[in-house]
Amino acid sequence: MSWAEPRLEPNFPPLLTGRRVVPGKPVSEQAVEGACAGDLGACDVLWDEDATHAHLAIVLEPEVSLARAAQMLPLAVSAAGDCIGALAPPQVGVSYRWPATVLVNGAPVGELSLVASGGSADAVPDWIVVSMSLRLRWAGTTEPGEQPEATALAEEGCEELTALDLLGSYARHFMTWLNIWQDDGFRPIHLNWTERVEGRQEPVRLTGMTEDATVAGMDEDGNLLVKTAQAPVRALSLLDVIIIDGRT
Repeated sequence: MSWAEPRLEPNFPPLLTGRRVVPGKPVSEQAVEGACAGDLGACDVLWDEDATHAHLAIVLEPEVSLARAAQMLPLAVSAAGDCIGALAPPQVGVSYRWPATVLVNGAPVGELSLVASGGSADAVPDWIVVSMSLRLRWAGTTEPGEQPEATALAEEGCEELTALDLLGSYARHFMTWLNIWQDDGFRPIHLNWTERVEGRQEPVRLTGMTEDATVAGMDEDGNLLVKTAQAPVRALSLLDVIIIDGRT
């Protein structure tokens, strides 16, 4: 694996080691390959930027079961939400769509994902990779409002925001949430999601469902609780939305 030589770098927290990747393959894939090969370890961060997006992947080596390590996905979404909330104008609304989409003023602006080494829910994974991609601006001549199904941060009052500033801010918010999770457990993340999750007021069609549902909350493990016309309450499993790497 080879690294690019950035002229400038994001201002990452001291515990994180950042490496800009050579373009050509998604940052998340390169981080998973590096973790599998043993070239990357805990708190290594791969990042890249292009004309439209900021991309980042953090490698972690959990000391807890996969079921608990999976909580890093909603944690990462909370970090992205707080990052955007801190950088965007105060009138900008930030919300979340299950399982890992960040919305700005109701439109998607980014996605997160979690890949874990193989194993059962009770086993401790060798590593996990948490990845983030946020849209800074549209490519080419796309006009504001031309893509009504999604948005970009530049359309929402962040015209001057750079990828380096966004990546550094996200990493700091991620580490803040990680410290909160280590000290206080999942409850603070649960509260953050309860405040921001889409579907509390109006029924929505969520990933993996064939009918609209109203979000009732989250349980203590990070599973989303929903209500439909056919069932009073059911849980959408967090473990079902993470990716298990089959090479380990």
